[in-house]
Amino acid sequence: MSTWREWQDSPWGRLRYAVAEANLARHLPPTPLRILDLAGGDGADAIRLAARGHHVTIVDHSPDMLTAARARAHGAALTTRITCVESDIHALPPSEYDAVLCHNVLPYVDDPGATLAAALTHLRPGGVLSVMTVNRHSAPLVAAIRDLDPEAALAALDNPRARTELFDRHITLHTAEEITDTLADLGCPPPSHYGIRTTNDYITDNAKKSDPTFFAALERLELALADRHPYKHTARLFHLVTTKPHR
Repeated sequence: MSTWREWQDSPWGRLRYAVAEANLARHLPPTPLRILDLAGGDGADAIRLAARGHHVTIVDHSPDMLTAARARAHGAALTTRITCVESDIHALPPSEYDAVLCHNVLPYVDDPGATLAAALTHLRPGGVLSVMTVNRHSAPLVAAIRDLDPEAALAALDNPRARTELFDRHITLHTAEEITDTLADLGCPPPSHYGIRTTNDYITDNAKKSDPTFFAALERLELALADRHPYKHTARLFHLVTTKPHR
């Protein structure tokens, strides 16, 4: 948990949440909504949404993460707007929320289509589905630019598997094009496509990012590039926002 919090407090962690919040704000009305945060962990997304007046249910299989989420909600005086449920996301009974978050879930599942279909069962018709995951297009660039390893970059071109140091396990990388096709197969309209950390992960001077003036400028740049072609296609994370079809 301490390592996870350290990552969240890092410049790149803060950028991930700030840009995701800004992207979502384009699609969510200001009126209070019922939002389901699947595998929401310790509530970093949920706290931001609850602070905007929404009611958020966090689902996670880790009791430690949920304990941390409750503590965060208490510290932010948001306990009435955040509910925590310990469960696997596939074990939840169907429900109808106004928005569902599926952030950083797809790298850890074997069947992204089944997971997205499960997410849609908790969304009312016309509700917002937010999907975020690691962008496979970024892997060769990270290897070549940050790690100065062209051989690893070449190998990453056709390799959907990677290893995350933070959680010390293998994950599956996807592209926005693949997940867009999966969403289309589920009947969803073409999503809005955003990039998150479009430049941060290719700046090798991590210490510089902790300088408040530099970070503020970097955050402005990241927000400006989030929906711009071609930058969103090589961002470290891609973020797709769509809706559940009316049937």
